[in-house]
Amino acid sequence: MNVIRSLVFYAGYFLAMLVCGVLFLPPAPFLPLKSRYRLLNLYNHFIVAWFRLACGVRYEIRGHERLPEGPCVILANHQCEWETVYLQLLKPPVCTVLKRELLNIPIFGWGLRLLHPIALDRSRPARAMKQVLTQGKVRLEEGLSVLIFPEGTRVAPGHRRRYNKSGAVIACRAGMPVVPVAHNAGERWPGRHWVKRPGRLTLVVGEPIETVGRTPEAVLAETEAWIEARLAEISEVPRPSQSVTGRETVTG
Repeated sequence: MNVIRSLVFYAGYFLAMLVCGVLFLPPAPFLPLKSRYRLLNLYNHFIVAWFRLACGVRYEIRGHERLPEGPCVILANHQCEWETVYLQLLKPPVCTVLKRELLNIPIFGWGLRLLHPIALDRSRPARAMKQVLTQGKVRLEEGLSVLIFPEGTRVAPGHRRRYNKSGAVIACRAGMPVVPVAHNAGERWPGRHWVKRPGRLTLVVGEPIETVGRTPEAVLAETEAWIEARLAEISEVPRPSQSVTGRETVTG
């Protein structure tokens, strides 16, 4: 049944991408940025709803009311594609830090280009870090929130990876709050497998973490502790512990 549901889901997924590419991409470049986000995010709204309907997923979204009024830096754990879609809807307009290769995907990548992402060449880490810090601060000053996955890549449920502090550095330099987000989307939408799984998908938005007068290291430590604590509560897969060197030791 999960295979059938997944096939149905992907039929709608690619059809929606094609339809949105034909109808939305041609006028999008001529719209103001906020209107462009509203138009192109119609695709995201559809995918989130279609995933729930086709694959038997129940959403539990907590803490949306905690989002600040102004721009912020959103730091979330990264397990699969779902959160890259949903978090575009959490506090638009939002600028996403992503790998440059995504911009080359037909239709999908073309749409991403129009949303002013920060696209990184991960083969040149020093240049990528400088780009994140420079462009991230500019985006915040322009009134956009910035979405960063501090793990840097998808991390399967039950695993853990050292958090990168670039998002905390951006927030501290700009004096903007960090909003931590935790979710278990990878348990419903596996990052390395196309078959989806029914069940509860929980996403929790935390209280904004103030950055004024604080070091990026302190902000990142508080953010990571909050995300890991929430993941321990909502995950079906046991969470690992982690030493100060960043190596994994799976418990449970």
